[in-house]
Amino acid sequence: MNTKTNQSINIGVDTGKFQLDIYVRPLEIYFTVSNDDKGIKEALNEIKKHKPERIIIEATGRLEMPFIMACARAGLPFVIANPVHVKRFAGAIGQRAKTDKLDAKLIAHYGEAIKPSLSQLKPENMQLMSDLVARRNQLLVMQTMEKNRLQILPKELAMTIKPILTAFKNQILKIENKILKLIESCPEYQAKNHLLQSMKGIGKIAAASIISNLPELGYMTNKQASALVGVAPINRESGRFKGMRKIQGGRHQIRTVLYMAMMSAIQSNPVFKGQYQKLVAAGKPKKVALIACVRKMIVILNSMLRDGVIWEAPKV
Repeated sequence: MNTKTNQSINIGVDTGKFQLDIYVRPLEIYFTVSNDDKGIKEALNEIKKHKPERIIIEATGRLEMPFIMACARAGLPFVIANPVHVKRFAGAIGQRAKTDKLDAKLIAHYGEAIKPSLSQLKPENMQLMSDLVARRNQLLVMQTMEKNRLQILPKELAMTIKPILTAFKNQILKIENKILKLIESCPEYQAKNHLLQSMKGIGKIAAASIISNLPELGYMTNKQASALVGVAPINRESGRFKGMRKIQGGRHQIRTVLYMAMMSAIQSNPVFKGQYQKLVAAGKPKKVALIACVRKMIVILNSMLRDGVIWEAPKV
């Protein structure tokens, strides 16, 4: 008699840049594949043999996305696990040793014990969200170029640019409406949207931009979140030279959206209003003070999404 048919199979996947480490629990099967199309195909062929209840993979950034998309297309049940939750589970069971194999084994154990809900994200929705955001960013760039031309061209030529700007504005609005409808149609996007908009200063467009441009938010450390947006200060020191700290890199589209959101937040959100006024009073340039507030906003939003809690202003 085959006793394995009644077993609950949970498969843990540890993601690396070049390799996927996979552990099948409770069968104690372990194997590795390359993190590319060929390796993922091999992994799915092996995984399908065991008919898993769930495949658990940690959100590590974007390295796991090809595997997740492949699972979704193959109709396999998968969970995108929050690394913080997995780490807490490791602490609860007393696991401290860390190797790729042990990580995959731990993730599978986490899935078996906690039984996290399966992801409802459909590959076509994930791809559509990515395409809509990319197109919106392209239109924004072209819109800015035309606005710049409007400033330097003679008035006689302004009439050739204004209709183009109107067209860009209409197309951007259409895409934003499609993004909002896509969020409303997906339970996972809806949950994120609800949490994000609970913070004063974050509106529909800002929330949609965060969901689409920063899907990793809530799955990483506060320091990583700040660096990904490009608001983490970088030291400039060499020998006796000490320059001013500055920000660089990151995803400029989401940084711009959050910068604009903060312009609103310092008017309506007492937490950011107080911090901004305090920094300006201390002699910080207004732009520096705004960036510092954006950094604080990212840290708070990351914690809110990680813990699944709505915004609650500290009681004075």
